[in-house]
Amino acid sequence: MAGRIPCLKVIHLLLLSFLMVPFLLLLTLQRTRMDPLSLLNLQVSTRASLEFKVLEESTRIIDEGDGEMAGKAIALRSETAAAAAGGGGGGNEESALHSLIQEQSNNNTEVNTEDLAANKELEQHRHVADIVTDDTVSKTTIACDFSQRRTDTCVLHGDVRILPSSSSVVLVRTPHDTLPENAAYSLRPYARKWETPVMELIRPISIGAVSAAQECGVHHAVPVVVFSTGGFAGKNFFHDFSDVLIPLFITSFHYRGRVQFLITNFNRRWVGKYAVILSRMSDYEVINLDGDERVHCSGKAHVGLMSHSELVIDPARTPGNYSMADFRELLRSSLSLKRRSIGEGKNYYSKPRLLLMLRKGSRELTNKREVVALTRKLGFKVIVAGPEQTKNLSRFAGVVNSCAVMMGVHGAGLTNMIFLPEKATLVQIIPWGGLRYACNHDYGDPTAAMGIRYLEYEVGREESSLVKQYPKDHPVFTDPESVHRQGWNAIWAVFLNRQSIKLDVKRFKGVLQEAMRSFLSR
Repeated sequence: MAGRIPCLKVIHLLLLSFLMVPFLLLLTLQRTRMDPLSLLNLQVSTRASLEFKVLEESTRIIDEGDGEMAGKAIALRSETAAAAAGGGGGGNEESALHSLIQEQSNNNTEVNTEDLAANKELEQHRHVADIVTDDTVSKTTIACDFSQRRTDTCVLHGDVRILPSSSSVVLVRTPHDTLPENAAYSLRPYARKWETPVMELIRPISIGAVSAAQECGVHHAVPVVVFSTGGFAGKNFFHDFSDVLIPLFITSFHYRGRVQFLITNFNRRWVGKYAVILSRMSDYEVINLDGDERVHCSGKAHVGLMSHSELVIDPARTPGNYSMADFRELLRSSLSLKRRSIGEGKNYYSKPRLLLMLRKGSRELTNKREVVALTRKLGFKVIVAGPEQTKNLSRFAGVVNSCAVMMGVHGAGLTNMIFLPEKATLVQIIPWGGLRYACNHDYGDPTAAMGIRYLEYEVGREESSLVKQYPKDHPVFTDPESVHRQGWNAIWAVFLNRQSIKLDVKRFKGVLQEAMRSFLSR
């Protein structure tokens, strides 16, 4: 009996030992998981991977404008991953580490969807008038596009020298560049190249490559844009925007102000009028190239401005996929316009304000008092503006921005629609002469991208002063297209320059009623 007791104790000790093994193993694992050194190593490893990826992608960005925007996207992705890495729980840490490993694996095998989206965005920024300009390479390159109907453009990368005294922009050759021996071009940096008489007034710029260049007089640490304020600039409000300001926005906006404007055919009055807008596009004072003897140097130069259509921006053809909405936002910011859309702002008017744009001379509205009386009777508060009232840009833009409807006969004054708030209505009165397509092209078509509603009214034969100048059976009335076939000068002389309009208010009433319905349905 006494001999069995030690045996029982041994058996009990063995059983106890077997039961302790799982507990000790569990304790060891738990200690490893809670080890602060282990957690610290995980965080350091994760952050190091993040920093490496950011640095690796950042080195691909050379162009300042593109680099700034791409850098923001990269930083955003890094911050998101960092938040996951430092979330405080083991599951989050493992998930973040797994994501980084998976991303690295994907980069070694195939591009993941996030990188595809980022690369697509960068490619859109680098797209210049159907020429893909690779800003990620340091090669010495000249890329020119002479295929566009509205404008010619050249983009130069490398050691660029702008020589105002000889109206030339040259690229200094390097020992290993691939430029052709006869790399020489010429263009006139104004966005209306199909109008030969106007383009002859624009100073041509020679573009080429040289083995040795003059010493730099001014160094620009940012890209430069060379363009002209000649032609129609300063003479016509429509052309100020369609030929210069909008093309300049298309060409330079993706640099977000980090760009220098160099102007030839310098129009001091034009520059002064639009200084507040120009200052929102560039962080630097514009430079007058006329008479400047200095040699300007930069790593990148755009010569000429990209242009899509009249008062139109095609997002698919811009370097940054931006649109007319972005341009209008820039105008609102530049000119301190209060309303983005109808109904916004402290001074919102319950009675809709209608702005009647009046012309003097050609296409003048001869019964304006009758039209104003009808408009007021239908419930509008009427504001009448002639050429004198439009001279102060900022002040008049504020007036336009306060209105729900803008109305006028086809002409440059309708360009002020660009300051209207969204959901406002433009009413275009189209003169007699088969001009509907042309008038729509200038002012009707652009309204959709501006968020503006569009109505039109075609003048009848009896509403035109031409009935006093030509017999009723004249081709001017029976076959207006025959005048069109004679060319632009004939169209201008007959239908645009010699015509005034007396509206049939009974017939016109329906258009005003539709404008009121448009306001009420906003």
